[in-house]
Amino acid sequence: MSDRIITILVNSFGSLLLAGLKMTIPLAVISFSIGLVIALFTALVQTANIPVLRKLARFYVWIIRGTPMMVQLFVVYFGLPSIGILLSSFVSAVLVFSISVGAYCSETVRAAIESVPHGQIEAGYCVGMNYWQIMYRIVIPQALRTAFPPLSNSLIGLVKDTSLAYSISIVEIMATAQRIATRTYDYFLLYIEAAFVYLIFCTFLQWLQRYLERKLEALR
Repeated sequence: MSDRIITILVNSFGSLLLAGLKMTIPLAVISFSIGLVIALFTALVQTANIPVLRKLARFYVWIIRGTPMMVQLFVVYFGLPSIGILLSSFVSAVLVFSISVGAYCSETVRAAIESVPHGQIEAGYCVGMNYWQIMYRIVIPQALRTAFPPLSNSLIGLVKDTSLAYSISIVEIMATAQRIATRTYDYFLLYIEAAFVYLIFCTFLQWLQRYLERKLEALR
């Protein structure tokens, strides 16, 4: 490896890391937080005895899980302006990622809710609680502990999926690597370096996941 390539990689590493801290991580965290709210609401709707809302929730999950995220990004960012709805690239990415997280994680949350013994729900009704009180006080705290590992995996996956935002002009890790590679023509090594930066972030999240799982286990 020549001195020129080493210099390029050393100088670009800081730019890639900064792009991850300034754009990739905030985009993933904001989208995941909104997506969790959507997922929880969608899961509760599917477990409640409200036929119309349950069908709408299942239709939403079916559509989002059955279409590529790249297509969803293009529909929102390039398609909506044709009907007069203009969104910035960041808002478009947050919207699409949040909706996608909501659809996938809603199934995780729903399965976790259904894993709580039904006898506890009946006991809640016996002491005078309504459905939402039972969910809030009894079911959700237990379900979230069960759902935590797969939800953490979804967050890690979303960090990597944010690379798709490059397609709608968001300057995150991949876009930064592409811009540097366009100037230097060292595409292969720069893309490998970008993958390494993603690996750093995802490794930290995996460590954080294991740490929080131990804490949750200690609270059982």
